[in-house]
Amino acid sequence: MPARRRRRRPVAPTPTELARIEAMRAVVKAEAREEPGVYRMTSPEGEVIYVGKSKSLRTRLLSYFRAQYPRDKGARILRQAATLVWDPLPSEFDALLRELQLIKQLRPRYNVAMKRDARAYAFVRLSQGPAPRLHIVRSAGLDESATYYGPFRGAYQLEEAVRALNDVLGLRDCALGTPMFFPDRPDLGPARTRTPGCIRHEIGKCLGPCIGAAPETAYLTQVQTALAFLEGETETPLTPLRDEMARASEALDFERAGLWRDKVRSLEALREQFARLRFALESLSFVYRIPGASPETDRTYVIRRGRVRHACATPRTARERGALTQRIREVLTPDESERTTVPGHEVDEVLLVAAWFKRNPKELKRTKPLA
Repeated sequence: MPARRRRRRPVAPTPTELARIEAMRAVVKAEAREEPGVYRMTSPEGEVIYVGKSKSLRTRLLSYFRAQYPRDKGARILRQAATLVWDPLPSEFDALLRELQLIKQLRPRYNVAMKRDARAYAFVRLSQGPAPRLHIVRSAGLDESATYYGPFRGAYQLEEAVRALNDVLGLRDCALGTPMFFPDRPDLGPARTRTPGCIRHEIGKCLGPCIGAAPETAYLTQVQTALAFLEGETETPLTPLRDEMARASEALDFERAGLWRDKVRSLEALREQFARLRFALESLSFVYRIPGASPETDRTYVIRRGRVRHACATPRTARERGALTQRIREVLTPDESERTTVPGHEVDEVLLVAAWFKRNPKELKRTKPLA
């Protein structure tokens, strides 16, 4: 039996570290004010190790120096920091957006805040490549090239529904790195003659793009059928399932009919989720005005489908109002149909905006329709 590894006892901060922490505390105490903003902690080597935000910077920053080492995370992060800087911002909403931008840009090693909201959700991801794959993920992660549908709640039910959709349309669910071969794509190389471990192709639930069993055009047609179904534009995937259910019922095989019925209900529930999400994304389209501490700090945001497309000081003159109106027209110009697609690099912002108005429903009174 292997020996149990001893947990290393935390070492108390050194005098040098204590002096550095005290110097940072003195700066915060002398200069930080009770206002919204973001802050950054940087290591002695110049690496940004943590990014945070607060609606009351002074209170938040001073709380780090009251934290107990090693029990509190804040004290552990502070011990690694050489500098602590902050940027005041007009509102907490502005601070949230800026924090997200900095985390995505700098990827500080102590930050997990960017993932906290995403953990409660799941997304249907459409991968890139010659044989796109539909599968479930918890967040956009580092891949911002794929297309995402969501967010949704209920990852297990979502996985069951997407598996049924893949089966009925013959879409692959193998690993993303699996080589693909198509007879109409010689540039991908010669097709293999067998599919090691690929049971789905052998039982007729996959078109077999890994062995060149179908042309790329046929596979992509099925992908488009899947997306059209999810957007409520066709019922094609439900037809064979309903036919199988009817045949099983006529043969008095009620157990098998029940299995087909469950698949039908699963796909219908998935389509309903997509319809609700389309409505939710369209509901997050408006002009949002936030008053600041003074008229000069009032801010206006143009939000479309859960994403901030423009931010500026709230117009105070006719010329400024005209410029904002023109900007809104530009935001509305791209033809964005009421779909559930969310680009990978914008998933976190959609979650942030949705969570903000969910936590602060009274803020919706500050919004006006875009049109």
